[in-house]
Amino acid sequence: MRSLLAAAAAASAPTVLRASAFPSRPPLLSLPFRRGRAVRNMLGAARSVSAAVQSRAGGGAAVEVRAAQSGEIHVIVGPMFAGKTTALLRRVQAEAGNGRSVALIKSDKDNRYGLDSVVTHDGTKMACWALSELSSFHDKLGIEAYNKVDVIGIDEAQFFDDLYDFCCKAADRDGKIVVVAGLDGDYKRKKFGSVLDIVPLADSVTKLTARCELCGRRAFFTLRKTQETKTELIGGADVYMPVCRQHYMDGQIVIEATRIVLDLDRSTVTAKALK
Repeated sequence: MRSLLAAAAAASAPTVLRASAFPSRPPLLSLPFRRGRAVRNMLGAARSVSAAVQSRAGGGAAVEVRAAQSGEIHVIVGPMFAGKTTALLRRVQAEAGNGRSVALIKSDKDNRYGLDSVVTHDGTKMACWALSELSSFHDKLGIEAYNKVDVIGIDEAQFFDDLYDFCCKAADRDGKIVVVAGLDGDYKRKKFGSVLDIVPLADSVTKLTARCELCGRRAFFTLRKTQETKTELIGGADVYMPVCRQHYMDGQIVIEATRIVLDLDRSTVTAKALK
């Protein structure tokens, strides 16, 4: 009887598998994996394909694939009188002091201080290229000279419609350091040009502030003093002032009240003339 019970217990017991029951298998990472060589091979293949594609596109030897040298994009924004141009010149001059070849571009729409220089409000200046389109810079400078440029500074960037495409090509394809300065918003606090479009491309974004002309607090906005309503209106302190949020809103109320008064005056003059 005891023998039958022992046999039954043995038959119903769970099966235990010991490690020795399985064939030995090397650890998952024991096989040699030459990661560095594999990555280098993939990068080399990618560069070859990129060069072939650009050659077929018509660039030929004139197009230099500079994948080994990564470009950068740095964006400086803020209201008028915030020191954007000063920050741009300081950065470009610092790069030149480090032995890099630099070039400076501004819009030919801004001729307040002449077209041959970028000039700050306090009179600091640096020679530049005044262009209507950034895409023309490559051809105007020449292929050989362009390839030698390490750093490109762009002032009044809000006036360039092709800013996004230019920055992409200069940094991603050509390995340039691009420093962009411009207004992020217009006098209505709406997006101005393409400056905000390149923020997703940027390595860094610096938001500068000015001093409110009415109270001295930090100014984030630009208030237009005139009745002109077009977005692009070149001017200095005679047309614009930096203001804080409170005085921006107060200023808008004053401007609207002034507009209403002027409209009433014109209506009165017209009515009298018709009598």
